[in-house]
Amino acid sequence: MRRMMTKAKTSRVKHAAFPTADITAFCQDLANWPRSWMGLEKDLPPGEALIECFRPFIEHLAAKGLANATIRQHVDNLWAVGGEIIRDLHYDSSLRRKPADQLLRSAVHQFGGPAVHNASEEQQRSVNATCRQLHRFLTRSWR
Repeated sequence: MRRMMTKAKTSRVKHAAFPTADITAFCQDLANWPRSWMGLEKDLPPGEALIECFRPFIEHLAAKGLANATIRQHVDNLWAVGGEIIRDLHYDSSLRRKPADQLLRSAVHQFGGPAVHNASEEQQRSVNATCRQLHRFLTRSWR
């Protein structure tokens, strides 16, 4: 009996590195967020630092292939969370000495996020859902 030689099959799938997701479709005004949160001029640096903390999470959401409306909802919720973090700086000035990533990590947790000023119950549930996802993202990527 003749032996059959088996050849290793090569994959036809190209495994190129995926480019960073373009988030401008979901948050064109991201650079303006710190000014929209600002109460005082000294709120700008922590606001800008928060943007740098949010950007990888927004890119992660965009790369997951979620519906555009879903990503926009998460982005809107992140804007609300950032505003609440900046608001907290006015009530506790010692928070200004902490880095933005620490402020963010203390604001979001496995059960949700900060209470959003004047938010409806439905809006708060949406913010909490985003914060739970953000918390999972932060605990996986910052270990």
